[in-house]
Amino acid sequence: MSSTEILFFVIIGIAIIYVKYRGKRRQTRQKFGYVPPSKQPDRGTWSELALQQKLLECGYKKESIFHDLYLEKQDGTFAQIDNLLITEVGIIVFEVKDYGGWIFGSGNQAQWTQVMAYGKNKFRFQNPIRQNNSKIKELTQLFGSMPFYSVIVFYGDCILKEINFVPENVYVVKWNRVKEVVDTIIRTQPLYHYPKYDYVKTKLKIAQEKGACSKIQNKHIENINDMLGKNRVFE
Repeated sequence: MSSTEILFFVIIGIAIIYVKYRGKRRQTRQKFGYVPPSKQPDRGTWSELALQQKLLECGYKKESIFHDLYLEKQDGTFAQIDNLLITEVGIIVFEVKDYGGWIFGSGNQAQWTQVMAYGKNKFRFQNPIRQNNSKIKELTQLFGSMPFYSVIVFYGDCILKEINFVPENVYVVKWNRVKEVVDTIIRTQPLYHYPKYDYVKTKLKIAQEKGACSKIQNKHIENINDMLGKNRVFE
């Protein structure tokens, strides 16, 4: 058999394997309720969308996953939630971060630290545990007392170098271990009976729909800038 004939059969074999792989992957995605990128919501950061897709591919039902929710507070401002998952043990609220370098932080600190270039560059950012806790408080005001679990997900080429004093029912995790954390929560926590399950889903859908409103998005940005005082700085 000539080298040309061998190459031809190799190409045919690769093509057959590829078609089978694509077919199997398509079936798996359909089973898990996978949403193709072209049909995903076009808002939020890529990491927030990546988490939503990962939850789908892990087998969590599409109707239990919510993304980019805007909860209106009593003062008229909004709390924005990156991702949320309804489970049989309560609601898991995700705060998504996208960082490189080494990450240092403590649950009781106001700010965490990102270290780049082997310590040459250091940057501060708001404690994500506290950020997510403030959003869970808004959910508690909306739904009353029920189990909430806070999961801080880090995307990007970062290393969780030293994270300590993480409170109970709070998890800090790299993106590739999200399923492990969610499965741990579901496995170790008691089942929760939702007194008003349909009410919870309806309110969350409304909050998600608000996230698609450009007027609300702009107002949220204005509120953040006003809180930071950026609109009162003139160069």
